[in-house]
Amino acid sequence: MRILSKLTAAAAIFCASTLMAQAEQVKVGIAAEPYPPFSSLDASGKWVGWEIEIIDAICAEAKLDCVITPVAWDGIIPSLTSKKIDVIMSSMSITEKRKKTIDFSDKYYSDNGYTIAGPKGVAVDPTPEGLKGRILGIQVSTNAEVYASKHFKDSLAEMKTYQTQDEANQDLVAGRIDAILASPLTIDQFMKTDQGKACCEIKGKVANDPEIFAPGAGAGLRKGDTMLKEKINAAIKGIRANGKYNEITKKYFSFDIYGE
Repeated sequence: MRILSKLTAAAAIFCASTLMAQAEQVKVGIAAEPYPPFSSLDASGKWVGWEIEIIDAICAEAKLDCVITPVAWDGIIPSLTSKKIDVIMSSMSITEKRKKTIDFSDKYYSDNGYTIAGPKGVAVDPTPEGLKGRILGIQVSTNAEVYASKHFKDSLAEMKTYQTQDEANQDLVAGRIDAILASPLTIDQFMKTDQGKACCEIKGKVANDPEIFAPGAGAGLRKGDTMLKEKINAAIKGIRANGKYNEITKKYFSFDIYGE
């Protein structure tokens, strides 16, 4: 009986250890600032949006126990490298500069360059000459900021940066800035709001810059975390193949955001 009890106890400990290993959580870092339609808080305080659903689908496909972990955007890479989070899935463009610090999964959607929007009836061309003497609003620590710093800064009266895209949008609505620069997906969603429809219009896409424009947005990972990277890459392929990706995307967009 004692031998049996010891065996039973050992089996119980083994099973408990196995369950604990299986239940190990993966902290998925997203920007704490709302970024609709990709991520935002609903009335109950729950994170919702296209990217949140894609994260859930990828984690389910990869059999990962993921926990959404909001982090300030300008500190999200340090949070990853210091192991406060395990992966970034927050519309982060895959760039050569970022790849010096972190690794990336395959893309899960395309960036499609950048678009300028401004007040209705006001001529604002998406060129250095068209923006001369203007105040341009941009979200901080984004590729849009890098692009504007390189191509527009010398022409602008001011390049005003914001912690969130919504803050830039609100200043445009209030007339405190002359234009905003952001991804066409973000601009498209702003233009669908009542405020966007009433005040503003799309002025056009900026010129291509292959040194800045990324091939797409991917999951950011710590250097050397190859196992998690492989799981995420396989899961992205999986949800693309089984139709889950398109099922989610059709709820938010009327066009294919994955690209070629």
